[in-house]
Amino acid sequence: MRYALLLKPHANIRYRQSLEKLAKIELECMLQAWGLEDAAVSVQEMAGEPFLTFETQRMTGEAWRELSRHSSVCLAAQVGEDGSLVPLERFVRGVMPDELPHVLKYKGKTNADFTYLMLHCAKAASAFAQTDAPLRVLDPMCGKATTLFCAVCEGHHAVGIETDIKALREADTYYARFLKLHRLKHRRTEQSRTLRKGGSAPCVCYEAGADAQAMKQGAVISLEMINGDAARAAEMVKPNSCHLVVSDLPYGVQHAPKENGEIPALARLLRRVAPGCASVLKPGGAMAFSFNLNTLRRREVEQALAEAGMEVLAQGPYADFSHWVEQAVDRDVVIARKPLNR
Repeated sequence: MRYALLLKPHANIRYRQSLEKLAKIELECMLQAWGLEDAAVSVQEMAGEPFLTFETQRMTGEAWRELSRHSSVCLAAQVGEDGSLVPLERFVRGVMPDELPHVLKYKGKTNADFTYLMLHCAKAASAFAQTDAPLRVLDPMCGKATTLFCAVCEGHHAVGIETDIKALREADTYYARFLKLHRLKHRRTEQSRTLRKGGSAPCVCYEAGADAQAMKQGAVISLEMINGDAARAAEMVKPNSCHLVVSDLPYGVQHAPKENGEIPALARLLRRVAPGCASVLKPGGAMAFSFNLNTLRRREVEQALAEAGMEVLAQGPYADFSHWVEQAVDRDVVIARKPLNR
């Protein structure tokens, strides 16, 4: 059986080339997670449009449900013997309208489709790759919550940590308005997380469901936003409670500050953050960190995650996510998995 997945258009021709590379990698990661790594993936033009194509005789309904959610695809089809395309159903998870992560605009915002890619590749790398149940996703530097919004759109529970209280307030206000606008039943509560050496971290918690009956039955998706230091994640989030950690590190596009005249501040930041993130991950859980290659080297990211006890994935489709974004940003992603015996 041959499949063809139409890629979303993009106005920037140069970035379109980056998207084609990333789309192929994402599909390869997902196929590998379902034991279909022998389905050779390629980007081909059909009727002047770019398609991801692959062939397999071992596709299952469960695998297709996951593959059809690919972040860069806007149409999926089966290719007939005569070259005709027969559209296939693409599945969605959860009740959140898909515009949730796209509406709120701000400086430094991560592209939502790229965030979906990180979520999908991290899940594919984890021990939970084939589960259809909601996972729990942590973003330890969540900004104005793009990753959290992408996670809940995927039907997952989300928790974010951010030092900038203004950013969290804006995300909080936006999410509350969004839920009301779309008439989604929800509860909002304000809590605090007690820290070990005194003090607390304020937290806004949401539970949202499709309707009143879903809320009554507990069929809800939770989103938590914590105002605190990501290095203290282990004090604010329960150990072994998250399936995935997904975060876009600061890019440092104006300058790459150094501390002690040697260690780049971004590398030092990741070294502080990684151990706490590892402690809140379930065994078999996975991390995905994206970063700017102009201000942070891949080996520094890999070393920080390895020192935190993670198994860095550097083979097959996980070996090279590097791609051009804009003049000052060449982005890459490192994905690592927590050993099952930890």
